Amino acid sequence: MKIVIQRCKSASVEVEGEAVGSIGHGLMILVGVTEGDTEKDARYLADKAAGLRIFEDEAGKMNHSVEDVGGSVLSVSQFTLYGDCRKGRRPNFMAAARPEPALALYEAFNEALRARGLTVETGVFGAMMDVSLSNWGPVTLIVDSKE
Repeated sequence: MKIVIQRCKSASVEVEGEAVGSIGHGLMILVGVTEGDTEKDARYLADKAAGLRIFEDEAGKMNHSVEDVGGSVLSVSQFTLYGDCRKGRRPNFMAAARPEPALALYEAFNEALRARGLTVETGVFGAMMDVSLSNWGPVTLIVDSKE
């Protein structure tokens, strides 16, 4: 599994013009699932995201996690994180997991975040979504459960 974490002041997601999820300060997380991923990968990434110290303390150092600052998470499924652009000009998405196992692991990731006490809003799995955020910093990190 792979996630892209963006520290944000706010984030929201719409499907067909209707808001389906929004947060104030916290983390906007794009979640990609590949073949062979397991619930262990989902739990690892949820723990990593929840505990990353990427929010500033009173001295201006990145020393607090989203849990520490009382932030929320907007989690959006993103199969294109496994797009292979090495050949030609059209990405190949063969490495992305099939929808059924990907949905189960996406939900396991979100539940693992909730189990840590975080408020988690989501997009709609498999839908065409409009995602907006105010990236704070900007701070953007990529975390892969295999690396």
